[in-house]
Amino acid sequence: MRIIILGASRFGRAIAEQLIDAEHEVIVIDKSRDRLERLADQLDCGMLEGDGTMPTTLREVFRDENDVFVAVTNASEDNILAALVARSVGYGRVIPQIVSSELMKVCTELELNDAINPHATVAADVAEAMQDRAEIDHDTSLSNQLAIKCVHVPACLDGRPLQKLDLPENCQAVALIRDADESFVEDDTELAEDDQVLFVLERDKIDALADVFRTSDSD
Repeated sequence: MRIIILGASRFGRAIAEQLIDAEHEVIVIDKSRDRLERLADQLDCGMLEGDGTMPTTLREVFRDENDVFVAVTNASEDNILAALVARSVGYGRVIPQIVSSELMKVCTELELNDAINPHATVAADVAEAMQDRAEIDHDTSLSNQLAIKCVHVPACLDGRPLQKLDLPENCQAVALIRDADESFVEDDTELAEDDQVLFVLERDKIDALADVFRTSDSD
């Protein structure tokens, strides 16, 4: 299968890695040359610098109606626009990532039936746990190999940059939930006590990830 990914974010990189491992042909589009150059050091896939909301860009990498287009930029509105443009170009399947539940309703109206909201389930768990004063510890299976894991940040990791954590291999942090706000993360994102961090990882690495976030005074 041939998959075009718009957005060289951490989430986009995690998706690309898994698709490449599954021997799919992957092309990543992003406006930022720096992001693509960093990605080139890690992934063996096609890359295109350009605006993925523009028809000329999407036509440049379009082959036929079997192509799949996945939009995972940090802006839901751009993902919706890119998906609509991709559909008009002829992509057989378009999958925009949407953070806002309000915009999910718009996707339904626009018949973007494959729109995904990867944070919705976790957000619901956060709200329930806050109400019950319980600790979040949620994992959801993506496939036989992959899982989404949401972990609670203990006091001993307060102020620690994400890149300083000794995370297991093939474990990608993709989002952070702080109070009522959700955001994507970068390597230099600093954690705060009681944050919730959303990871995509191999299922057999869940215990190793949990060990990193155990409530402990040891570094």
